[in-house]
Amino acid sequence: MAIRITGLGDEIAAVTGLPWHLNLEEWPEDPSLAEKRGISRHVVRLIRSGNELDSEVYAIKETVSEIANHEYKILRKLTQFGAPSVEPIAVVEGRTDANGEELPSALATRFLPYSLPYRILLSGSVSAHDITTMASALALLLVRLHLLGFWWGDCSLSNTLFRRDAEAFAAYLVDAETGEFQKSLSDGQREHDLEIAHFNVAAELEDLALSGVLYPGMDPVRASDSVIRRYRRLWAALKEPQLLDPTDRHAVERAMRQLQDLGFAVEEVSVSIDGDSKMLSFQPKLVAAGYHQQRLRELMGLETEEFQAKRLLASFDRYCTREKDLGISVNELARKWLSEVFEPMVAQVPTELRGRIESAQMFHEALEHRWYLSEQAGHDVGLNFAIQSYINDLLPFRRDSGVNSLTQ
Repeated sequence: MAIRITGLGDEIAAVTGLPWHLNLEEWPEDPSLAEKRGISRHVVRLIRSGNELDSEVYAIKETVSEIANHEYKILRKLTQFGAPSVEPIAVVEGRTDANGEELPSALATRFLPYSLPYRILLSGSVSAHDITTMASALALLLVRLHLLGFWWGDCSLSNTLFRRDAEAFAAYLVDAETGEFQKSLSDGQREHDLEIAHFNVAAELEDLALSGVLYPGMDPVRASDSVIRRYRRLWAALKEPQLLDPTDRHAVERAMRQLQDLGFAVEEVSVSIDGDSKMLSFQPKLVAAGYHQQRLRELMGLETEEFQAKRLLASFDRYCTREKDLGISVNELARKWLSEVFEPMVAQVPTELRGRIESAQMFHEALEHRWYLSEQAGHDVGLNFAIQSYINDLLPFRRDSGVNSLTQ
């Protein structure tokens, strides 16, 4: 039987060179990559496409052909919609070992840089704030998927990867084999997904509690409840009408801004006078995630997470206020901010420390560090001093971001 590889054209060459004649359990795996791999009911390996440390990293999962092809198609569609999910690379079928014995089919996806499974995050030094933001990230992920008409069917912490996003986390779907797309989801379908999520998250956290690595004092069921509550608040804000004071001419503007603060651009809205209360009924009709990301991308071409983008834009807006008398356009100011503020910060990182943290996340943390140092000193220590202090005192201990940093 001939091996068949179906996938992205520009990735086929790298995928073809992997040892498909071996059972996945026999593949050599860099220990630093193994640390980044979560648990799975399938055999999974994280593999570099080449010998160099900066080679592309793929997640390879063994499964049956039907499931591999289904998940590949679902992930392709999620990627095309811009959903937070891993990117599919290829489906590999017709595998045989050296004796001609048939091997399982495989699905290859691109490893998500700077991401961590929940077990690593929750077994480390975490705070109640970290747990709250993880719950919010998972809830937001499920909301975004449901807005696209996607029923996950197996929402869980194990099927999610987390990336730091300023003071929060961003959650990404990493397993879609049970998922299905509909034109739109009914309330019953959404509730079913929520029931599955609630059970899975509580069970996973209970497992961590029994193993003695869970954050002390954390109740698994209450933590799972918080995911569902956050989901319902987000869904209501995005899909249910708000009653506003018709005499307040800024009410609609504030309602729009509240949705933008949640990270959603409002592309279509319905405004009407409620017949009974005479209040203004404001209802979003069409929303799109990534409001701050899109604004930052258009201004500066930077790709970041949503709350990282919000933090960078806040810094840029303050910069614009200081430079407003220059008489130049916003786009020119954006280029000026990049060359005078953001890029010099990135350039200060020594070679041996690069790759440990995303540049946008480092900028956010350096600003937080500046605030902390200024509070201690009783005056503003300045951005340059704070960045150098961050690089010297904090960055060397960052081991939770980036694949390559774990090998240095």
